[in-house]
Amino acid sequence: MDFQGLIADQLDAARRRSLDLLAPLPDRDLTRQISPIMSPLVWDLAHVGNYEELWLLRAVTGTPPIDASLDPMYDAFRHPRKDRPALPLLGPTDARRYIGDVRGRVLDSLDLVSLDDRLTAGGFVYGMVIQHEHQHDETMLATLQLLDGAGYRPIAAPPPHPPQPPHGPGLPAEVLVPAGTFVMGADDDPWAYDNERPAHEIDLPAFWIDTTPVTNGAYIGFIDDGGYSRPELWCDEGWQWRMEEPAEAPQYWRRDGDTWARARFGWREEVPADEPVQHVCWYEADAFARWAGRRLPTEPEWEKAASWDEAAGVKRRYPWGDSPDEAAERCNIGQTYFRPAPVGAYPSGASPYGCHQMVGDVWEWTSTEFQPYPGFASYPYREYSEVFYDSGYKVLRGGAWATDKSVARATFRNWDFPIRRQIFAGFRTVRDAQEADGASPRS
Repeated sequence: MDFQGLIADQLDAARRRSLDLLAPLPDRDLTRQISPIMSPLVWDLAHVGNYEELWLLRAVTGTPPIDASLDPMYDAFRHPRKDRPALPLLGPTDARRYIGDVRGRVLDSLDLVSLDDRLTAGGFVYGMVIQHEHQHDETMLATLQLLDGAGYRPIAAPPPHPPQPPHGPGLPAEVLVPAGTFVMGADDDPWAYDNERPAHEIDLPAFWIDTTPVTNGAYIGFIDDGGYSRPELWCDEGWQWRMEEPAEAPQYWRRDGDTWARARFGWREEVPADEPVQHVCWYEADAFARWAGRRLPTEPEWEKAASWDEAAGVKRRYPWGDSPDEAAERCNIGQTYFRPAPVGAYPSGASPYGCHQMVGDVWEWTSTEFQPYPGFASYPYREYSEVFYDSGYKVLRGGAWATDKSVARATFRNWDFPIRRQIFAGFRTVRDAQEADGASPRS
């Protein structure tokens, strides 16, 4: 397929996803603010079109604004989420009409675009817009999960169950990542964002890392051992959050007799013990790690465990290799099941070190604050990354079941405040390796 056809197909896939997610909702749910930490859904819908117009029409082709009065209203930095309901937003019908108009003009311009400048080389700016819409689709999914009390169901019937782990010997609890240098970040990926660049070498001591993300069953052990009521397990800021937040379990969990049940897009079900825990904030993940006598991985530790092929001395784009076309068979992404898969369900997606499910299922909290790499330079605009550095955000890695494969590379950096629970986030833990470590005592 030629470049124009490939870009048109990926733009269309992102747009179909956006429209399909919102199609079951009445206008009142599209226009109201479901939570003060989230935008009205109709704002997200028009915003992705405005972003597309700014970059694929004005920046690439020099097209004049369709309606310049829309720019300040859909500027994410001018109006915080809590203030957006008061804006004179486009209604659902006008928002759909606007984004359709923008898309039609973009498709008409594809044959005229030169790929010789920095903005368009390798399809960078088109990839930026495609990834941006998919990221907003995931944000809208988080908003729709908050609608659960109203019975929102994004599809007519429960989605299919994820694949089950193959029969055979169980996985070891943890794997050893030996000491040594690896290459962190991306230089040659045309769709990588500025915060993933430049690639640079980092030397790390050896460490043991969980083979899989922490499961619901393991997390219930933390709950049952009084984890939410033991201040010694929490950092000072985390315990303050715990005192202010009536949390006793991950978000959407409720006691159901002797078991835990969860709400999931309009359905109620018993919490599956073998799935990665999700909807926990950084403070909860950190407290669990302390309870387990471990810690959260640093961002470099996570990326090395996920992507470095030590035997070949090369960096992989994904844990299994470099092909995104294999993602459907090797990880749980793309909104297929609307839930994480049981741990061990994707053995062919393991990293060279033997870590499973490092891409897909749940975003994984790291201990690292969001900061620039050495030699970082903003491109093509400061507001994507630079303005967020050193502001108390924690880095998340790996993508979730709700993440599109265009965003799920091993170098992609997500970030959020440590109090956020509505995102599809879980974690895995690590411990320092001792000299002469050979076999894991947790195997």
